[in-house]
Amino acid sequence: MTDNSALDPEDRKIVTLARSARARNGVPEGAAVRDSTGRTYVAGTVALESLKLSALQTAVAMAVASGATSLEAAAVVTEADGASDADRAAVRDLGGAGTPVLVAGPDGAVRVVVTAG
Repeated sequence: MTDNSALDPEDRKIVTLARSARARNGVPEGAAVRDSTGRTYVAGTVALESLKLSALQTAVAMAVASGATSLEAAAVVTEADGASDADRAAVRDLGGAGTPVLVAGPDGAVRVVVTAG
């Protein structure tokens, strides 16, 4: 488990935003990404009959749709132990292999930080 107080304030912010999205929407996961200009994009899980996206995939899609060309960091709040391969691939597509992905539990405590690589 990572001590959130040791995180960069901007990283703490995206974890907080991801946690808020999860709670507000009552979805299994919440996510937030920060682009290279500092803008953030927040999303929850999309679970429609015809469309299924994880929260992190949705946040990356929102960033792309808004004109982002790169990512600095991503965060996901989930019950899972880590970020899925598909989630890391979405972050990698926009941010590159070295982009950090913060994985936090429902309480907002960061469990692990991995790269999109």
